Amino acid sequence: MDSEMDAVARRALPLLDLTDLGETCTETRIDALCRDAKAGPVAAICVWPRFVTQGARALSGTGIRIATVINFPDGGEDCARATDDTAEALRDGADEIDLVLPYRALKRGDAALARDMVEAVRDVCGSVTLKVILETGELGNPERIRAASRIALEAGADFLKTSTGKSPVSATPEAADLMLTEIKASGRPAGLKVSGGLRSVADAASYLALADRIMGPDWATPRTFRLGASSLYGALMQARGL
Repeated sequence: MDSEMDAVARRALPLLDLTDLGETCTETRIDALCRDAKAGPVAAICVWPRFVTQGARALSGTGIRIATVINFPDGGEDCARATDDTAEALRDGADEIDLVLPYRALKRGDAALARDMVEAVRDVCGSVTLKVILETGELGNPERIRAASRIALEAGADFLKTSTGKSPVSATPEAADLMLTEIKASGRPAGLKVSGGLRSVADAASYLALADRIMGPDWATPRTFRLGASSLYGALMQARGL
């Protein structure tokens, strides 16, 4: 079992978006996050926009990417603010944008508003990676999750992301299954980020197995698959004996 967990940890660590989106996050905590990111090493850190410059400076030259969140966590409907915030984050050095879909608009039947925001932020991002957070626990049923996935993919998302981690229900295997199925059906080279509630090596293993089953055993790389978490890092490092 230890060797199996070590194998999962070796595979999962390079896919990790090491995250600190706590309400009381400080510069000191970002320094620690960046040290952990380099020790992993991980794919990216994910931080509040105000810490992008600090993270970019600390991780310069490492290849570790800087992700930040937009329209987070509420999934508001102010498109101009989302694009302005995205432009500022890119100027500060963000490599990846994690945008919360206006999921309440989608729930009330206004798919156009949701699509318009993704398209607008996509335009601002240019070639920068855009992940769209569906907040699947709030969408609530498979039909809405499928619809949100299709909207985000058609509007130019590079990744679908399950959750903000701030809602009562975060990532679930059921939601990830639906999202991966839509990614595969789209024919686009898009990825999946599973985020919210991942704490154990077993959690990582279950989502990796899901990706392998639906997309194939060689599909999950940092370009196509991420695990967004904070506490998962410690479990993966422990499994590796580090």
